[in-house]
Amino acid sequence: EAVQWAVAKGITAGTSATTFSPESGCTRGQIVTFLWRAAGSPVVSDAMGFTDVAADAYYAEAVRWAVAQGITAGTSTTTFSPESVCTRGQIMTFLFRANGQTATTAEANPFPDVAVDSYYYDAILWAAENGITAGTSATTFSPDAACTRGQIMTFLFRAMGEVNAAV
Repeated sequence: EAVQWAVAKGITAGTSATTFSPESGCTRGQIVTFLWRAAGSPVVSDAMGFTDVAADAYYAEAVRWAVAQGITAGTSTTTFSPESVCTRGQIMTFLFRANGQTATTAEANPFPDVAVDSYYYDAILWAAENGITAGTSATTFSPDAACTRGQIMTFLFRAMGEVNAAV
């Protein structure tokens, strides 16, 4: 359902005309592109100083937008690492920021593997509190595990899809 929603909304077209590759890792270039398209593909005129993002790359405008929106700052001051596979913690942080969130209201952390001092702590608790994820088990989130394309579409659908349009 999440992939069908994303295709219908123009967020993704898949990895080919007939495949989506749900078990493949989701790269940084892909996730910012998905988020950018979900936001309506806004054009941003801000300069981008990442040496590893070619001006004609399919994700170039998405990276520019994501940086301008504060969703990401890159992996360094001069690199974005668009081909690096995102972790589950990174994906939740991108979604959290894309939804304009800055803190969680969760009273308890259901995941012992999510440290209170981690950069993704608030994002993961926000996602769990809002039904975007239930973790990889009842007591784990696996923040350092690679996030698959199938997982990101499910998370994106729950965070931004029609199901949550009124939230």
